[in-house]
Amino acid sequence: MSYTIAEIAKALGAKALGDGAISVTALAEPADAGPDQLALATKPEYAEALPKGRARAALIWEGADWQALGLEAAIVAPRPRYAMSGLTAMMDLGEGWGEGIHPSAVIHESAVLGEGVHVGPLTVIGAGASIGAGTRIGPQVSIGADARIAEGGLIREGARIAARVRIGARVILNPGAVIGGDGFSFVTPEKSGVESVRETLGDQGDAAAQSYVRIHSLGSVRLGDDVEVGANAAIDRGTVRDTVIGDRTKIDTLVMVAHNVVVGTDTLLCGLVGIAGSTRIGNNVVLAGQVGVGDNLFVGDNVIAGGGTKILSNVPAGRVILGYPAMKMDAHIDMYKNLRRLGRLVADVAQLKKSVSKDGQSD
Repeated sequence: MSYTIAEIAKALGAKALGDGAISVTALAEPADAGPDQLALATKPEYAEALPKGRARAALIWEGADWQALGLEAAIVAPRPRYAMSGLTAMMDLGEGWGEGIHPSAVIHESAVLGEGVHVGPLTVIGAGASIGAGTRIGPQVSIGADARIAEGGLIREGARIAARVRIGARVILNPGAVIGGDGFSFVTPEKSGVESVRETLGDQGDAAAQSYVRIHSLGSVRLGDDVEVGANAAIDRGTVRDTVIGDRTKIDTLVMVAHNVVVGTDTLLCGLVGIAGSTRIGNNVVLAGQVGVGDNLFVGDNVIAGGGTKILSNVPAGRVILGYPAMKMDAHIDMYKNLRRLGRLVADVAQLKKSVSKDGQSD
């Protein structure tokens, strides 16, 4: 795979400077780039490392002096990080799976595969499943009975898709993702200790031991178009209605989405996010790493939750939150600033007490 600087610039809608005939075969960080690699010097601080490498060409920011950087050619983009989306797509070598259906795959006779579908070794596709045209399925994937995957999907190694799951077009499931496991739904014959504590917020005292009975998950999971799910993420099926992930939502590694959850469109769920059952997440929401969301809540559109935030109540649209429990981010930061002043405040109060005590003794 080789592209000239001129070809790359044209494909990205960017500007080529210098020798557009220079060819590159890969991308590299500035300090590691060789003469046949395009250095990613997208910021001045990154460009400082260019002399450590041997790059002849680089992706640079608008207004950079490419000749002063010692380059023979450059690609200039108004928003270099956005340009990297198209650039990395051009340079992606894929998974090397080849084409067609591997002879070790087990595909039920009633399953329907569209044109150009690839199925990797040791993959199992259940009865009545439907796979859309151009979908690529890696090795050791399991696709349950009557599952539906639309066109252009990429289902990577070891992903698990349960029976009756519905997956939209161009969806990417990374290795080990599990779509459609049973929800964590259990009930006790009598009122449980958890239910009582939620009402009283007090200790259980001498509460009797309880056993839990399983509530079966009769719903399924629906993923919209252009959804991506990270490695070892899990999205549980609904109890009666489906768990739903909206179009273009991106879910990171080790995220847990529980039964009956509804997530809107263009939302980001970052690593180790956990969303409890029957909660609704709006459109264009960002939940940063390790955010936890309680059950039966609503998080409005355009909410941003900083890393480690614990959401225990409904969040209105547009709010930026942080902390445990979650509060407005600016208020939370002010609180932490005040917390850092506590030591000095205690020392000041102690000094005042000494002063008052001495004044009292002198009287």
